[in-house]
Amino acid sequence: MKWTEQQMPRQDGRVAVVTGANTGLGFETARGLAERGAAVVLAVRDTEKGKRAAARINGDVSVQELDLTSLESVRAAAAGLRATYPRIDLLINNAGVMYTPKQVTRDGFEMQFGTNHLGHFALTGLLLDLLLPVPGSRVVTVSSTGHRINAAIHFDDLQWERSYSRIAAYGQSKLANLMFTYELQRRLAAHGTTTAVAAHPGISDTDLVRNTPAVARRLITWLTPVLTQPAAAGALPTLRAATDPSVLGGQYYGPDGLAERRGYPRPVASSPDSYDLTVQHRLWAVSEDLTGVRFPVGPVTAAA
Repeated sequence: MKWTEQQMPRQDGRVAVVTGANTGLGFETARGLAERGAAVVLAVRDTEKGKRAAARINGDVSVQELDLTSLESVRAAAAGLRATYPRIDLLINNAGVMYTPKQVTRDGFEMQFGTNHLGHFALTGLLLDLLLPVPGSRVVTVSSTGHRINAAIHFDDLQWERSYSRIAAYGQSKLANLMFTYELQRRLAAHGTTTAVAAHPGISDTDLVRNTPAVARRLITWLTPVLTQPAAAGALPTLRAATDPSVLGGQYYGPDGLAERRGYPRPVASSPDSYDLTVQHRLWAVSEDLTGVRFPVGPVTAAA
């Protein structure tokens, strides 16, 4: 069966936090959840854009300021959400940047790694205890097929201080999203309520490519009708990962078409590197040290 929004169950009574929800994939994810009855929080850097996006969605929608390039902002956003919501059913780690020129976040992290991975790592850790008591709650983190392209976790130069490749840095951040999901799921399994799932949108027509070099951007624009799918279709893997009752913790959802570029969402496999337990454990420890955030779920011991 081809899974579409029509297969999404009602979400009445559920609270969903979607990062980067004022445009593109995040907007379509938030819209889909709100139209099925969820109370949706658009967690966005620009609250004015967030308010304009909220006005375009039918349903219970609010806006929370969140700048993933600043751990101070991440902590403030988590505090604001905790003060407003006694529980969270869905945390959708969607926001991201791609192929940026060499830049650093306010905390000195390489922009793509700091935004795509470390910001979401910190936000999840700060909110997780609001999800743990909620049966059926989920953390969905959006990765990319880019996690396969020249991608590795460069522990010897995580912040790309010695040299910089915008493509490899993006690949590292998206590989980190998957490794975070898999390690988080192992830690959550003992609790039996919350699950961690990953998704990717294939190649979707969004403004994420704005930092792509000019020649490649022109090529993408020319090939858009052939290679890409609309943002609403690109959001389907995330929506399925968040709402389908058959989803299992630790699964990864993407389009079912050729090379996972477009199509209907189904479980897919990530790269062999993404399943490396040793690297997952090391990345988790490094991420805790860099963000200062400790999770309320501990590591799985060998005896367990």
